[in-house]
Amino acid sequence: MHGGDDTPSSWVTRWHHLIAPGGSVLDLACGSGRHLRWLAAKGLRVTGVDRDAAALARSQGLGELIEADLESGDWPLPGRRFDAVVVTNYLWRSLLPTVVSAVGVGGVFIYETFAIGNARFGRPSNPDFLLRSGELLSAVAPLRVVAFEDGFVDNPPRQVQRIVAVHESPATTPGDGRYPLVA
Repeated sequence: MHGGDDTPSSWVTRWHHLIAPGGSVLDLACGSGRHLRWLAAKGLRVTGVDRDAAALARSQGLGELIEADLESGDWPLPGRRFDAVVVTNYLWRSLLPTVVSAVGVGGVFIYETFAIGNARFGRPSNPDFLLRSGELLSAVAPLRVVAFEDGFVDNPPRQVQRIVAVHESPATTPGDGRYPLVA
């Protein structure tokens, strides 16, 4: 979903303006840190989690780096909330409620991964790692959806679902301008 190992996802770059200036960002399954580097360069405080120690090592000095196997069932950040949670190219269904709950009040959830239908383009093709129709919308139900896409994307060709949702405070009124579609 990117143009190279270091190129951030266009979905993340399009919606990062919703993250509070200087805010804390969790990049889940961050790999070698393409989003960590890009978001840190924007003045954000980054935390990256991945199970690959060698990949994490390439992000040394950017922020907090946590080596953890997210699929083990042990959440490495109990009780922590972030101004943004970014997830790309990763799906572990049982973890979705925990990841959504890591978005603090006023925070933003930026998520993009493969969906059913991607098998015709290659990997991943296992339905266990592909979002079903409407699944991402259901997963973020406690948050307010700002943007959602479900369909084919080219360059490279793939079937995706992607969403941006915000955890509004009780004082926020929908449409009050706090979450503009463009910066």
